[in-house]
Amino acid sequence: MNVLKRLKKLFVFTPRADVESWIYVQCDRCGEIIAARINLRNDLSIVYEEEGGEDHYICRKVLIGSGLCFQQIEIELTYNSNRTLVEKSIKGGKFLSEEDTNKQRT
Repeated sequence: MNVLKRLKKLFVFTPRADVESWIYVQCDRCGEIIAARINLRNDLSIVYEEEGGEDHYICRKVLIGSGLCFQQIEIELTYNSNRTLVEKSIKGGKFLSEEDTNKQRT
């Protein structure tokens, strides 16, 4: 029985919190809510600081909803050297928290 449990662990994908982050936005034009997954290992680009400054990471994404609007929503996220979100900016929409997203979807 233990062999089957070990095999199951090999083939079942369980996302880890330290690898991914979710961003929720709402389109300014049509109001559609879009969820975007940020892979903290692959989606971030490192920015090297000159003269010994602390390096940080940046992530840029263009989001388009699944409705008929096709408005482009551009987000730019800045992470510190520990891959913790420190700054975010958006064009064409507004950021929502996970709680606000769940309230508006129900």
